[in-house]
Amino acid sequence: MAIAPAKLSDPVVGALVAAVNAHDKDAFLKLLTADATMSDDGFDRDLHEWIDREIFDSSGHMDVQSESDGGRALVVNYRTDTWGEMRTAWRFTIAPGGGRISRFETGQA
Repeated sequence: MAIAPAKLSDPVVGALVAAVNAHDKDAFLKLLTADATMSDDGFDRDLHEWIDREIFDSSGHMDVQSESDGGRALVVNYRTDTWGEMRTAWRFTIAPGGGRISRFETGQA
């Protein structure tokens, strides 16, 4: 059974999952630091190009299956119009002060 975004232990991560599922790019970007970075399957990617292609242009949706590390590590059934559904792992780094994500890493779980 999926964990609702509002039930995730880290509220910033929960808000990001909710923004993905609502297809709300503005809300998503507001949760990131200005210099946020990301990687996919161990390779750093251009954040803005990647989120457009892999989340917002392809109707990305996250069904969180489990969390660890205080809600900053997730196992997710992730689906898009492009790739269908896959099991993915996500890890988030929260910037000092706790309000925004400075890095996230994703890949197959």
